[in-house]
Amino acid sequence: MTSSEQALARDASSADAGPGSLTGEPGPARGAQGRGTTPAPSSWRSRLYRWDMKASPYAFISPFFIIFGAFSLVPLLYTAWYSLHNVQLSSLDTQTWAGLDNYKNLFTSDFFWNALKNTFSIGVISTVPQLIAALWLAHMLNYRLRGSVVWRVVVLTPYATSVAAATLVFVLLFSPDTGMVNWLLDLVGMDPVNWRESDWGSQFAVSSIVIWRWTGYNALIYLAAMQAIPADLYESAALDGANRWKQFRHVTIPMLRPTILFTVVVSTIGATQLFGEPLLFGGVSGTKGGSEHQYQTLGLYMYDQGWIVGNLGKASAIAWSMFLILLVIAAINLLITRRLRKTQ
Repeated sequence: MTSSEQALARDASSADAGPGSLTGEPGPARGAQGRGTTPAPSSWRSRLYRWDMKASPYAFISPFFIIFGAFSLVPLLYTAWYSLHNVQLSSLDTQTWAGLDNYKNLFTSDFFWNALKNTFSIGVISTVPQLIAALWLAHMLNYRLRGSVVWRVVVLTPYATSVAAATLVFVLLFSPDTGMVNWLLDLVGMDPVNWRESDWGSQFAVSSIVIWRWTGYNALIYLAAMQAIPADLYESAALDGANRWKQFRHVTIPMLRPTILFTVVVSTIGATQLFGEPLLFGGVSGTKGGSEHQYQTLGLYMYDQGWIVGNLGKASAIAWSMFLILLVIAAINLLITRRLRKTQ
């Protein structure tokens, strides 16, 4: 073979080897790189992981929103639709557009304003003594007592009692003939009171049921807040010569302001929705709130119009009026909370 033929053979062999032969890389690997790389097996897993991290929180909380939408939001909107129509319980399929007539008739009704006044008065009579007693009980339980756990369980027992059982007991206590309350009044020389027929007497009797059931619950809320107060504040107050009463006024109460505001708002909402206690206390005339509507609350008035009279349109208007009242209470709570934060 001549020298020219040998040079041509070397050029052909180098062309067949490909460009990677100069670097010493094997041919199959170079061919694979030339054809392009395939996606890594872990790429779809990383995408699935990112999707899981984004979607899992929504999947976890979705049951709440589904239940809330089905049993709270949809009935609320449907009630708003009913409040704009003339709807009777006996003929639900027959609806006529009424606009704001139900609200106009409601705000011009003496029964509505009477129910609103009764709701406010019963709420004040039940909320103020309840929270004061709860604060005092929490202050007592905050100190080291023997059997403190037992006392806490005893305080919470009324809250675990059903409304029907508690109301039945208080009906017997406030019985005009054989009740223990009138018996105690007779011992001190006072005339017996017909608690169901009296205006303020019936409201006081209903409020006493609420006070008995909810005082222990609020006391435990105050107790939990008191135990979160730093002990250094009490030690500093004691070094300054403050006794227990001054420590309670100048240390405990200021630190409990957010908790007290919370219990006031929750108790106010509960008083606005008060229904079971006056209904069961009144017996036959429970839905009317007494023979003269002397303790008929907004909840009783709504029940009477919707299920006794059968006017679902007006009952829906009452329900939405209560809802608007609760929104006003929430707005007041928000304003007070912001002012407390600014003062702190």
